Amino acid sequence: MAQPNTNLCLGAANASIPAAAGIGLRSPHYRDALASPAKPAWLEVHSENYFGAGGAPLRILESLRRDYPLSLHGVGMSLGSADSLDWRHLRQLQQLIDRFEPALVSEHLSWSAFGGRYLNDLAPLAYTESALDEWGRRVSQAQDFLSRQLLLENPSSYLQFECGDYSEAEFLSQLARRSGCGILLDVNNLYLSCQNHGWDALDYLLSLDAERIAEFHLAGHSRNRVGTSFILIDSHNGPVAEPVWQLFRMVLQLVGSRPTLIEWDADLPDWQTLVGQAARADRYLRQSYVQAA
Repeated sequence: MAQPNTNLCLGAANASIPAAAGIGLRSPHYRDALASPAKPAWLEVHSENYFGAGGAPLRILESLRRDYPLSLHGVGMSLGSADSLDWRHLRQLQQLIDRFEPALVSEHLSWSAFGGRYLNDLAPLAYTESALDEWGRRVSQAQDFLSRQLLLENPSSYLQFECGDYSEAEFLSQLARRSGCGILLDVNNLYLSCQNHGWDALDYLLSLDAERIAEFHLAGHSRNRVGTSFILIDSHNGPVAEPVWQLFRMVLQLVGSRPTLIEWDADLPDWQTLVGQAARADRYLRQSYVQAA
């Protein structure tokens, strides 16, 4: 197996990520990210796409890391599973962290594997006291292994358990306090869950431990008919919707500025469109900073 080159980050961009807008990098935009004069403040990539021992994606990410602060966002750790932690996955993530020295490393408040079988979705969990104990233990184990803090993202949800001791915001805040993890607040997911379940976004935000929030995500969504009603799906296949921009501005008033990512994973637009979305997020972040001064 090829050994990671630990010298790669010599001369790399500052590891810290500013409270400005970044872009979720996908392979069709490699050339633009390398050569375009229009550059976002930072980049985020899906960790699992770079678990290989070599190849073009790793070489390109090495080049980009010299110019951009970087965040690693995972979708495969399955922290909410009843299985034991996937130590192979954690070792691969640790190698990637050692190699690229990201400023932020994040995962989801969900599970996606059971009994060696893997789902192509991030499944929900019941927000019970026993689940909180188990989550606290598993997140602490993962952070101890990686020797760094993880951020956990609020999921987009379409179903709810009838049982539960906490709201989602209360569960996430308690988990952060017990384990020391941070919170990645996906504003699009918050909007979707509120619309799908009739939650109040302001109540959710007031129940969330704002001090623990270290990153925001913004993305597009789709609206699917189910029988005679509609459900919103976290499809990441379009621009950020106007109601999500409005919610983002409310989040900034309540929480303050944080590093903010534009995610777009399907029906990808050109690089300039992504930069334009990031510029709009930057405008709101600057307004928030001025209002807070």
